[in-house]
Amino acid sequence: MTEIKLEADVELEVPFFDVDSMEIVWHGHYLKYFEIARCALLDKIDYGYQVMRQTGYVWPIIEVHIRYAHAARFGQKIRVHCRLLEWENRMKIHYTIRDKGSGRRLCRGFTCQVAVSMDSGEMCYQTPPVFWQKLGLAQL
Repeated sequence: MTEIKLEADVELEVPFFDVDSMEIVWHGHYLKYFEIARCALLDKIDYGYQVMRQTGYVWPIIEVHIRYAHAARFGQKIRVHCRLLEWENRMKIHYTIRDKGSGRRLCRGFTCQVAVSMDSGEMCYQTPPVFWQKLGLAQL
């Protein structure tokens, strides 16, 4: 596999509406933080969700994994880092969320997405040529 380094970082402050009565982020909101970073990553190669649709593909998530280490809390400044790990047959992105000040890891995980043709509704078993082009790679 060709080596590429596509990464993105976003900084967020945990909003009140993401926390429970103990001011701890509800576990499901970490996926939202992953999504914000994933959008920043895809924007770097001009392949955000609107562009995907314009090229005839959608990329639904088919797998998510999250490993929690420490809770994020209301008002905490966090940094979400993501990087593209796989792209040949699926899009696999790894994420790490850390406290912005201390660098303490709060959680890590990954998502997997597959290309689906908007015309046929069928899953593509290989990444469409447009994604290879956005990555600046020749398709294998």
